[in-house]
Amino acid sequence: MIRESAATGFQSRVAPAASSRLTNAVAASLAIAALSLCLSVSLTVLSTKATMAMVLH
Repeated sequence: MIRESAATGFQSRVAPAASSRLTNAVAASLAIAALSLCLSVSLTVLSTKATMAMVLH
């Protein structure tokens, strides 16, 4: 039994490509999210260190 080559696998399917503006917007939003996460972690660590350094009476 012979199969058609166009019907095998994902070779015959064409996926629409995202526009470059959409790709750039997603990349920018991910970069901003990563930066804000790093900033919040840094502030948390610094405030924890400051709290630990305080002398409790």
